[in-house]
Amino acid sequence: MAFNLKEFLTLSFTLFAVIDILGTIPLLISIKKKIGDIHPFRVTLISGGLMVLFFFVGKPFLNMLGVDIRSFAVAGSIVIFILGLEMILGIEFFKSEQNGPTTTVVPIAFPLIAGSGTLTTIMSLKATFERNDKNEYTILLAILVNLIVIYIVIRSLNIIERLLGKAGLMAVRKFFGVILLAIAVKIFATNAAGLIR
Repeated sequence: MAFNLKEFLTLSFTLFAVIDILGTIPLLISIKKKIGDIHPFRVTLISGGLMVLFFFVGKPFLNMLGVDIRSFAVAGSIVIFILGLEMILGIEFFKSEQNGPTTTVVPIAFPLIAGSGTLTTIMSLKATFERNDKNEYTILLAILVNLIVIYIVIRSLNIIERLLGKAGLMAVRKFFGVILLAIAVKIFATNAAGLIR
């Protein structure tokens, strides 16, 4: 199966929109202030690992645990909703651990970057490509491009923070807090209906 540039670009932009790394900048800066530092390479590696893992074994893994994709998406949406409330209200739900390695995984790598929306999208794209006999490994290249963007953004957090300033950062933080709540509600509403028997 030949490489298709148009499909690759479409996949890359789709994942970029779902991951929304630019929209999470205020929250990443906030988390960085709480834990002291965010390691760009570690976050990128764990996020990428989760995405690639779900590309290969996502659906069978969830089935083995007795969890369907809808339940997984709803659980992720609840965590995203709490993060949004943190940003808007200034209340700390996730207790800070100074340089705690667990913070790299939750909530940064999951569900902020490789969240339920991203992982579900990857599984859905793979299923669609398999059905249409397309080269599903183009998805892996799209994931790699997005991981490079994620690494650059996290590495540049100090510069971005200086450019925005304290007032600008607070305004952006509140705005994206509302966006995060809206995303959480959308994920919840899309998937919760299918869970009610």
